[in-house]
Amino acid sequence: MSLRRSGLQRDVLALYRRALRMVRTKPPAAQPKFRLFVRYSFKTQASAISPRDISTIEHLLRRGTRQIEMYEDSNVRDCLVSSDMVQWGEQNGGRRNDAGTKTLAS
Repeated sequence: MSLRRSGLQRDVLALYRRALRMVRTKPPAAQPKFRLFVRYSFKTQASAISPRDISTIEHLLRRGTRQIEMYEDSNVRDCLVSSDMVQWGEQNGGRRNDAGTKTLAS
């Protein structure tokens, strides 16, 4: 059975996928920081608003699109990750890579 999504849900998922694709264009050393930034931003925004607050979701979509366009620039090679983001990443989804070290991958 396929899950039917509203247009707004599809837009949010498309923005998230675009953000994750943007992460793969960054230098390998910076990718975990970008990935954490994307995951943290989406998760904290999603938990802070009601799914019925359409105008806020549309506003966040526009803001997120502008932000991703800025980060997609090839001159942007790193991003700032706060200690709150690092703590959140350690609690919510750090996983082990093939070498057995912990990463902040989604």
